[in-house]
Amino acid sequence: MIRIETAWYLYLIKCGDGSIYTGITTNVERRFEEHSSSGKKAARYLRGRGPLKLVFKEQVGDKGSALKLEYRIKQLPRSQKQELIDGKLKLKDLQDKSKA
Repeated sequence: MIRIETAWYLYLIKCGDGSIYTGITTNVERRFEEHSSSGKKAARYLRGRGPLKLVFKEQVGDKGSALKLEYRIKQLPRSQKQELIDGKLKLKDLQDKSKA
């Protein structure tokens, strides 16, 4: 049986209160819709924090890489997350650090 690797994405959502949520998924558009609907599949953190705006998404490799990078970004201060959104900080730089 041939196993096909699924592409994983890291995404950032800016909330109505100015906070920034970090997540990973294989389908960013579907996941953002789930968050926006505030239903059962929405992240608890995002409920009641609308309007939500998808501000960043990038393919990051396999699930293991995505999980490590998500953790790394969640540790960053808000200012560095904003630099990532603005393009001043590159995801590749954070990936390299997470491998060390």
